[in-house]
Formats: sequence, structure tokens, C-alpha cells
Amino acid sequence: MIQVVAARFFLKPPTVPPLSSFTHSHPFRRQALPRRIAAFFLTTWLAFAGHVAQGQGTAASPSPAVASATPTAGSSGAATPTTATPTVAAPAGYILGPDDQVGVEVFGEDDLRAAARLNSEGSMSLPLLGPVRLAGLTTSQAAARITELLRKDYLVNPRVSVSLLGYAKRRFTVLGQVNRPGSYDMPDDAAVRGGIDLLEAIALAGGYTRIAAPSRITVVRRSTTSGPSETIRVDARRLAKGGSGRNGEGGFLVKAGDTITVDESIF
Repeated sequence: MIQVVAARFFLKPPTVPPLSSFTHSHPFRRQALPRRIAAFFLTTWLAFAGHVAQGQGTAASPSPAVASATPTAGSSGAATPTTATPTVAAPAGYILGPDDQVGVEVFGEDDLRAAARLNSEGSMSLPLLGPVRLAGLTTSQAAARITELLRKDYLVNPRVSVSLLGYAKRRFTVLGQVNRPGSYDMPDDAAVRGGIDLLEAIALAGGYTRIAAPSRITVVRRSTTSGPSETIRVDARRLAKGGSGRNGEGGFLVKAGDTITVDESIF
């Protein structure tokens, strides 16, 4: 009997008040429930949208910027080139000459930068200045000359640098009893060394023929002025044995413009 009463008590469905009474007794709940549902979906959607936007922003964000050598507009300091022009190691006191490749830069004035080979007169054309003769000057002397010309009519306090970008193509000639007579370019480091060794010059010409006389070599050297050429006699056989060259000096250096003639052996 007790079990039956308990079953009826627990299994009896709860009494639900009619919707009209619920609505009339609690008028505010008719609007609160839909608002809560809408607020729940709105909050969920905003959270999902924010998560997606954050993920896209992370994926699309660029990597940390690499510092550039070129400053942006408005930054302090003058603009500098992103890459430096390669130069050659000129010896101290090197005198510029025709066909040398020279670079000129004016600090803070990129429009005045120039790089060219000196023409046959030893001049190069510069912005604002036109042709300027630099042959016969060292790089520091050339910078001083350009600075003076710019200060005279154009800039208040120009800072000019002149650098050697490449040596002129200097040639020498080998004639007589060698296997490949002709004219040859001096090596790039010949200007640093002051010339090319005589034995190296003959090797570039293919070496001696079988009837050559290495002890009788004549070198004709052009004068740097308007004077006559100089004729020098050299015993290359003694040089090959470690002997001294001209004026008792070790070896003999061939200079640009020299003409070497290897005599023929009598026997």
C-alpha cells in the first residue's frame, strides 16, 4: 500500500500553470527570456568572431622589420646609400691618371654623386661643376679641389670624398724572340707594386723562343713629360739567377707603356 502511494506521488506529473496565468502574474518574464537567449547567442558570436579575427591578425602580421641602411624621410641625418661602392686599395700617394675609374661623393647630397673613368685629358664630368681635371692628383688632393669648387658657388660647407674604384687598363708590349709577341694588359695589382716584373711580363708573352738571347733585352720607356723616351738594357738571365736589375736593384719592373724587345741569339 505504501509503495503504491509513493509511486503515485512520485510519478504524478507536476501541475503546470496555464500560460495565461504565468504571463499575467509575471508580465516581465515574457520579454526577459527571449532577451537572455538573444544575449547568450550574441555573446557567443562576438567571442567566436573575436577569436577568428585575432587568428587572422596573427597570421597576417609581418615579421619584425629589418633595419635598412636608407633612413626614411624626416629621420635625422642625411640619406646614405644602401650598398657601398667597392673600391680598390690604392697605395699611399697614388696619382690619378687617365682611364682611372674614380668615385666622388658629397655628404648629404646624393644628387652630386658621380663615378666615371677619367678621360684622355684626365678629367671627369661632375654635377653642377662640369668637367674637372683630376689627373696628376692624389685622391685627397682631388677631394680638396672639388670641395673648393663647390664651396665657391654652390654649397656652404661641402664634405667631399674621392675614391679609386678601378685602375686604368695599362698595357705593355713584348716584341722579338718570344712565342706570343704583342701588347698585354698590366695585372690589376701592378699599380700597387709599381709595375710588373720583367720575367713575369715575358712569361705572359709565352716565354722565350729557342733562339732568344735573355741576356740582351731592351726596354724602351716613354717619358712622363714631353722629353725623349729612355732606352734600358737588361740582362734577364742574371735576373733569373737572382741577380740585381737596374742600378743594382733586385729585379726589374716593367711599367705601363714600356716596350720590351728580346734580342736574337747570335749562335
